[in-house]
Amino acid sequence: MSVQIIDSQDSLWRETLQKLRYDAYHLPEYVQLEAQRNHTKSEAFLFIEDDKIFFVPYLLRSCNDILDGATTEEIFDVISPYGYPGILLNEAATNCSEFIDTALNKLKYLFREKNICSAFFRLHPILSDKFTDIFPQDTLTENGKTVSIDLTLSEEKIWAKTRKGHQSTINKCKRLGFQGKMVPFAEHMHEFMSVYAETMNRVQAKDSYYFDENYFHQLLNLGEHLHLCIIEMEDEIACTCLFFESCGIVQAHLGGTIDKYISQSPFNYLLHYVRLWAKERGNEFLHIGGGVGASTEDSLYKFKSGFSKQRHDFHTLRLITDEDKYDYLINIRKNNLNLPSSKFTESSFFPAYRISA
Repeated sequence: MSVQIIDSQDSLWRETLQKLRYDAYHLPEYVQLEAQRNHTKSEAFLFIEDDKIFFVPYLLRSCNDILDGATTEEIFDVISPYGYPGILLNEAATNCSEFIDTALNKLKYLFREKNICSAFFRLHPILSDKFTDIFPQDTLTENGKTVSIDLTLSEEKIWAKTRKGHQSTINKCKRLGFQGKMVPFAEHMHEFMSVYAETMNRVQAKDSYYFDENYFHQLLNLGEHLHLCIIEMEDEIACTCLFFESCGIVQAHLGGTIDKYISQSPFNYLLHYVRLWAKERGNEFLHIGGGVGASTEDSLYKFKSGFSKQRHDFHTLRLITDEDKYDYLINIRKNNLNLPSSKFTESSFFPAYRISA
């Protein structure tokens, strides 16, 4: 049996990934990038028992902003990097609920030893599809659904499972002369940033959806896992999207369309172009995610759901690892914001001590 917390600089991180099916969100370079962006520390919990492996990357975050000088003892919490990182299990571990119970208990113990009071993990909708069978029922929270395209189907079946309206839009884009291609991100980074920023401004996105230039430079460290698709009209970029590729999973990351071409809906054609590209490369899934905040009712989810009938449950894992410290932070937050206790006890927000006024 081996239980440890490893830094993203440790070679064991990558050695462990080679024994698992993973997404680019699990790569040490990606978690380091997110740690830098969030002013946190990149770590992972690794538990091995016999032939079974439990691995999860995370960001270690200080709670000093909540404590506000109330104590000299530093308290931490844990969150997932942006996207769908989550827990990875090898095949031997996916059939053993006792191993999961032990792993979670070991994780809680190590976190308490490090003054970590809570942990919030975003699970990977594809790689955690069997978790509801083996994880304790009170640990998983269903947050919505995501959409993926089954790339093992023939092109004809993929097309047949596409909403009629999307089919018409894709055909229209072809007739209008839109052209798709995969290009090196390094050579088109600033063009991508411009399109992405224009899109976020148009949809009035939250601040968390904006990324600085350093973030995009750091993405280049993902190397062969990173791909950029652009759709052009007469050598002008109409829309673009970044994709990750790992272990048969192609993942849409960030993208957008310039205002000038919104009415032609070229992003429909982009996703069609990429799914054929990803299929040709032998991938199994093109995961295009869910709605804003995991909603299944907003326009983004409805748009994505038109490309496939394949759905995945999106879960989070929420752990209180130190009840006393967790309650202590709630009391500080309650007093600082002058809020009633019911604001915290009746809210589903986790961790409760980070609830807004």
